[in-house]
Amino acid sequence: MSSDKILVAGGGGFIGGHLVADLLRKGHQNIRSVDIKPLKDWYQVLPGVENLQLDLQDKSACEKATKDAGTVYNLAADMGGMGFIENNRALCMLSVLINTHMLMAARKHGVERFFYASSACVYAADKQTDPNLTALKESDAYPAQPEDGYGWEKLFSERMCRHFGEDFGLTTRVARYHNVYGPLGTYDGGREKAPAAICRKVIQAKMSGKHDIAIWGDGKQTRSFMYIDDCLKGTQAILASDILEPINLGSSEIVTINGLVDIVEEIAGVKLKRNYNLSAPKGVNGRNSDNTLIQKYLHWEPNTRLRDGMERTYHWIFDQMSKRN
Repeated sequence: MSSDKILVAGGGGFIGGHLVADLLRKGHQNIRSVDIKPLKDWYQVLPGVENLQLDLQDKSACEKATKDAGTVYNLAADMGGMGFIENNRALCMLSVLINTHMLMAARKHGVERFFYASSACVYAADKQTDPNLTALKESDAYPAQPEDGYGWEKLFSERMCRHFGEDFGLTTRVARYHNVYGPLGTYDGGREKAPAAICRKVIQAKMSGKHDIAIWGDGKQTRSFMYIDDCLKGTQAILASDILEPINLGSSEIVTINGLVDIVEEIAGVKLKRNYNLSAPKGVNGRNSDNTLIQKYLHWEPNTRLRDGMERTYHWIFDQMSKRN
């Protein structure tokens, strides 16, 4: 018997909270949101949702979370920006317990569709050495040479999803997220990603009158950044699709870190002296999303202009920081 209950694992996180809110807006009423954090630390706590604090590294917690669920979005992971994942490889690897136990529980309870949030960190390092890169296509994950720790966990968990589909008939879908950003996210504390970190640093400079900014690396490294609304649309479309293989979910609008600082300076109306920290974690030199497959399957790709998404993100972070002062 099919169930309309939707489980969002990692629902207390940035993407998970936005996903729960979007599902509610679309009229879904039977939603369970699960996260390891106490509810007071969730990014969003939505009314009308079954909100549970559970440690999904534990098998019994996964069985409780998936009971009676027809659809599972597994976004749960111990992760953060480059500063976190380069210095916490063991913690990132331990997230393999979450997806392993979630898949086992989903099979046990007859879950109909299971979504796994993977990452562009699965891509081979030797494909990302040049800032003037060729966009990464899905096949570039092999031969395997992913980001140490976090990337290996994601790649292994992708294979788990594949084999649970092949061996047990569990319908699994996998998206490789490329740098998701937007309002209601982490912007300080060590787990924030580049868009939020740069917004925070520019705002701090503007508020303090000290017009300089620290940049990790030489600023020439290239990235693409996906706005949260595109992530939500793509995630739900991929889960509902017939796409069997892991697929990129990211913007193809490439920018250097220096270019990202330019955008935020323009939004803020300031110009800052740049101090480059060449010993700080900076990740690969170049990474961008090849969207050929998602265009083929869904006739769509993430298309929010970076300038527009960054402006919304900047103003939200500015409001949060202004409240603190």
